Amino acid sequence: MDIQYLLWLQELRGATGGLFDEFFNALSKFAVNFLPFLPFIIFWGVDKKWGYIFMTNHFFGELLNGVIKLTVCAYRPWIRSDLIEPAGDSKTAATGYSFPSGHTRTATTVYGTIFVWQKDKRKWLAVLCAVLIVLTGFSRNFLGVHTPQDVVVAFLESILVIFVVGIVSKKIDGNEKVYDILTAIGIIVVIASLAYIQLKSYPMDYDAAGKLLVDPQKMMNDCFKAAGAFLGFLIGSYVDRHYIHYEIPFGSKNLPLLVCVGAGLCLAWKELFAPATIVSAFGGHWGNFIARLIMVLFAMIVWPLVIRKECAE
Repeated sequence: MDIQYLLWLQELRGATGGLFDEFFNALSKFAVNFLPFLPFIIFWGVDKKWGYIFMTNHFFGELLNGVIKLTVCAYRPWIRSDLIEPAGDSKTAATGYSFPSGHTRTATTVYGTIFVWQKDKRKWLAVLCAVLIVLTGFSRNFLGVHTPQDVVVAFLESILVIFVVGIVSKKIDGNEKVYDILTAIGIIVVIASLAYIQLKSYPMDYDAAGKLLVDPQKMMNDCFKAAGAFLGFLIGSYVDRHYIHYEIPFGSKNLPLLVCVGAGLCLAWKELFAPATIVSAFGGHWGNFIARLIMVLFAMIVWPLVIRKECAE
């Protein structure tokens, strides 16, 4: 039934002449190319406490999603059925195994955190985020790169992370000892996750020509990225809480520009410099791990110090 549903959407794309393809493709790309930087922006210049919540939800959720993907090892729709033809270049951006949807996970985690944050302050923004969650999830089906179950489970997984993190944050607010314990547990989780995904077995199916349908080594790349980012967050939060004690310099005329520059530097590192340097030197696994680790450490340690210095002048 899931493949039949995707074929029906594929027929709908054809019947409309691809009218909505670019809209849904852009919506999907925005979720993974730009939304992940919003937690940094919140942390640097809007609300530090919520910045931490955003980053916890996003980075932990990303690692959890990666581990689930590599546990289930569900093939993409076009591998399961050669009748499925993903729209445009959406196929090239669909990395990793299929279940659960990474785009839906990112959109639900970030938009969902905004929803929780703003539902009593700016209801229009909360409603908009709820709509964007639904549209992003649907886009993965419409483009033919995910099944309905991929999307639904990613949504439920993200809601669970937001709910649990919200409860824990309220209970331990200000308790540095508990924060340090959770940081240590988080580091153990990162190490255990990396060991697990490298030691477990993976399906090795071949087509009629003897070509491997899906290379498990390539499928691990996203999880290595997630592990590096989450470790960077754990180390960065520890350094900030114990040594930097960053406070947002509200009222400084330099703050908006510095926040924008910081986000731009992180984006440039992720899209341009890291692939050409670290990833090229160390490969898809550890290269991506180190690159994301560096990016998050920069966002949580280096750039807050720059903002503090520049806004104090």
